[in-house]
Amino acid sequence: MPQPLLYSVEREFHHPIETMWTAWTEASALEAWYHPADLECLAGSTESQLTVGGLWACAVSVPEHNFAAYFFGIYSKIVTNELLEHTMHYTESADEFAEKDMSTPSHTVTIEFENRGQNTWVKFSQFGELPEGMAERAQAGMESYFDSLSAYLSEPTVDR
Repeated sequence: MPQPLLYSVEREFHHPIETMWTAWTEASALEAWYHPADLECLAGSTESQLTVGGLWACAVSVPEHNFAAYFFGIYSKIVTNELLEHTMHYTESADEFAEKDMSTPSHTVTIEFENRGQNTWVKFSQFGELPEGMAERAQAGMESYFDSLSAYLSEPTVDR
């Protein structure tokens, strides 16, 4: 049974689709930006095995609250420059993150891409169940991730 839509965030970026695809699929790029704008990924925590059944993972340090947010899952659909779909498991336990138990509860995430000439439109959607009020917080968090992506893409070292 499909999971209900929790929220989606979409934005158009002034970067070609190949650059955007790389930002979402290469581990080193994800580690550089896949976090809220005021936080950072834990060094060495990010993986992206870009194949159906491949692992993706990252950990975001939250020093203000003295913990890390660990995310991991499996790619289930990949259409180059068009669509990524994966599961998303969450834990605050480094041991659970190291284990990456795919039988724990998870959400489904889709990331859609559209080539708009010199620009690329991206839509992130999360499906599943969350306690009341948490979807709004998650959506605001993803807006901040998109701000981080924008800052990353603006760096002169990012290939455009």
